[in-house]
Amino acid sequence: MPLPLIIGGLAAAAAIGGIGSGVRGGVKMKKANDTMKMAEKKQKHAISNLKRSDRETTTMMDRIGKKELAILHGFGEFTDLIEKIQGRPVFKTYQKEGIKLPEYQGEELKKVSTGAGILMGGLGGAAIGTAGGFAAAGATTTAVMALGTASTGTAIASLSGVAATNATLAALGGGAVAAGGGGMALGTAVLGSATLGVGLLVGGVIFNVTGSKLSGKADEAYRQAKKTEKESNKIISYLDSLCASARVFENNLKKVNDEYEKRIKILNEIVSIDGKIEWSEFTESERLLTENLVMLVGLLYKMCQIKLVLKSDSENSINTVNKEEINQNTEDVAFVLQSLDVLCE
Repeated sequence: MPLPLIIGGLAAAAAIGGIGSGVRGGVKMKKANDTMKMAEKKQKHAISNLKRSDRETTTMMDRIGKKELAILHGFGEFTDLIEKIQGRPVFKTYQKEGIKLPEYQGEELKKVSTGAGILMGGLGGAAIGTAGGFAAAGATTTAVMALGTASTGTAIASLSGVAATNATLAALGGGAVAAGGGGMALGTAVLGSATLGVGLLVGGVIFNVTGSKLSGKADEAYRQAKKTEKESNKIISYLDSLCASARVFENNLKKVNDEYEKRIKILNEIVSIDGKIEWSEFTESERLLTENLVMLVGLLYKMCQIKLVLKSDSENSINTVNKEEINQNTEDVAFVLQSLDVLCE
């Protein structure tokens, strides 16, 4: 065969082979592009669901935290009224049917009231999740901690507004340390929530999930998106559980506080308006009302001690909802409220 024909044949074959390779390359590129789009869609959907669940739970927890702080701060008014009553008896510890409520301690209640007031002063400028973090860790403990010292050695009470609030959150051990690194910063930006508050609600793992970036390689990006989806679903399941338990706790808190509010108004009229400050002048019903108030304050104090969330020891794990104490509290509330008189209804 003449050489020109051979060369021409080889050139044609090479051209056909090049076209084939080009087609295969184009198919691979399209597949990679489709895979990347699927990964991005899956990642975006998972984060969107997590953000929605986080927002709903954080809103509820913030509401509870603010209510608990308001209740604790109100103990100052209660203590002032009780201290005005001369010759009053020693209000002993309530203990019935396995339920034990703390005895009346005026100084302790004043301390808690002051601490709660400090924290309330900083909530106005605080980010979402701050008050919820207090509820998660136990509002009573948090209020007392507000009278302590920040990690810098500065007395928290000497700080102003948000600074005092953030220092208390840090002292409680929120997500800042556990979530460290770029993941925390990006995760916080994605959630749009307070770093420390969310860390106390969920745990540092939430920042690892929301703060991860997809790889530039399609297959790796898809694997990452699948992992994000799986981890997000775990956190959402936890948040749903927390929401359900928190709702029960919030309802119980409202029931007890409603009874307290009715009675504190009457005691205020007796002491501040009528000027009756001698226990010996109190009628039987007024004494019973006062004793019931002490009991309700003890119950509210104990309720605000409950950590709605038990912090995980591992920064890569999700926290635990404190269902045991929340459920026990439901039983305690029902029993104590049944023990009250009906004079204020």
